[in-house]
Amino acid sequence: MKFFVDTAEIKDIRDLYETGLLDGVTTNPSLIAKSGRQFKDVIKEICSIVPGPVSAEVAATDYDGMIAEGHVLAKLAENVVVKLPLTIDGLKATKTFSKEGIKTNVTLCFSPNQALLAAKVGATYISPFIGRLDDINADGVELIENIRTIYDNYSFATEILAASIRTPNHITEVALAGADVATIPPAVIYKLADHPLTKSGLEQFVKDWKSTGQSIL
Repeated sequence: MKFFVDTAEIKDIRDLYETGLLDGVTTNPSLIAKSGRQFKDVIKEICSIVPGPVSAEVAATDYDGMIAEGHVLAKLAENVVVKLPLTIDGLKATKTFSKEGIKTNVTLCFSPNQALLAAKVGATYISPFIGRLDDINADGVELIENIRTIYDNYSFATEILAASIRTPNHITEVALAGADVATIPPAVIYKLADHPLTKSGLEQFVKDWKSTGQSIL
């Protein structure tokens, strides 16, 4: 499963990319707003750091506006993926971009039927928001499972990008459910490496090594 980081913070992106764990980046207007910087400047800088897919979301909600904005975003860097809302106009724009060879990420997916529509119009990625479903007492991971089954039934090429990830357990669950990608907040990525037995074991190893008085160097 590929790891994307869900942030617009340049330091977090750079640090995570240097670990070798990062395959791409997703952003949205809310994340860009938190950065306090110009939207296009942030996207260009992210794309210069991470060679993998970088999702940049349109602000328009109508077809003509999405097409105009999407073309601007696609020209910022070769690895930009145009992010579009799962609406009829968004699906129509996705189809247009697909024909033009522009990669797309259809976002705010909350049902298998929505995911089916996105695949039919040629979306590169579909982003089911599992955490937001959990918030309303629905099963976000079950949505991933259902989309996986539908996509496999018909050999759709659209990749399932699990979004709205809240916990390390979410990562395990979506990986088992067959997600192709998870887009994850930086703090959650770091938590994936944490385990109390790893920490205590390493502390014991260090203590035992020091007691030998030896040096590898």
